[in-house]
Amino acid sequence: MELLESAKRVFDLEIEALKKTRDALDGNYLKIIDAIVKCDGKVIITGIGKPGHIAAKMAATFSSLGTPSFRLHPAEAMHGDLGMITAKDVVIAISYSGESDEIINIISAIKMIGATLIAITGNSDSTLAKASDIVQVLPKFEEACSLGPAPTSSTTAALCYGDSLAVVASEVYGFRDSDFFKLHPAGSLGKKMILRVCDLMSKGKDVPYINENELLMDAITEMTNKGLGVVSVVNDIGELVGIITDGDLRRIIEKRTDIYSEKVNQVMTKYPKKVAKDLLAIEALQFIKTNNISNVPVVDENNKLIGTITWAQIIKAGIVI
Repeated sequence: MELLESAKRVFDLEIEALKKTRDALDGNYLKIIDAIVKCDGKVIITGIGKPGHIAAKMAATFSSLGTPSFRLHPAEAMHGDLGMITAKDVVIAISYSGESDEIINIISAIKMIGATLIAITGNSDSTLAKASDIVQVLPKFEEACSLGPAPTSSTTAALCYGDSLAVVASEVYGFRDSDFFKLHPAGSLGKKMILRVCDLMSKGKDVPYINENELLMDAITEMTNKGLGVVSVVNDIGELVGIITDGDLRRIIEKRTDIYSEKVNQVMTKYPKKVAKDLLAIEALQFIKTNNISNVPVVDENNKLIGTITWAQIIKAGIVI
């Protein structure tokens, strides 16, 4: 129980730090947002130690939400990485004390380059604060570390502060879902935005189809050979005119229909549901689920059959609703 109380104390202290930081947001915050959205270069985040890790996360969040950004290690900056900074850039330096040697050592170079320097610090009288163009002073709060010196509450506050900058800047840009997905092509997020029906559908010789004047037995053979549980029916010029599913076949056989004499156009479902090849796969999956079907023909702009897409093909690609 004592350990649980210690754990809860950490949460309480860091939550309190976040509340104080939120309440301390002022006009300087708006000046920082203005500098970021008007930046013609990159937003460069720097910090040493634990704030350095926060800087890396901030840069990643900025980049994913439409603000070109990277983390600059202040020690590496002293050995050539200052060349990454240009006069068009905004440099955000994180140091709660505002006196970290590694940060102080690169201030003069940043000023000579001409980049805008922004400080996130807890000390308004610090060297960093006095040298910066814009300063966000974090309020005084207790570190969650029971020993005191380990950055805990302060790094959490800086992390949330950075998240807010990235999110608010993206809102100013009018950053949309489509923009976000373009920057996340990997994983399920990217697949949902990038993969289209034409990327996943069966095509060419793998498409199960038959002419409307063929016999039902031929449709059964085609369905068995292609293994998709469906046969699309086309006319003489390749236009989609109907469909037969494995469910349709079961019902037809139950009625004791003569599969060796009955023609496809006598038993097919006319005016079947269909999708276009450029439809997003996630939208095709939603269409399939909404209509309670397992597969759907794919047609071109002239209603000619070009493929078949199934829910299994979409799910296999890692796309789920």
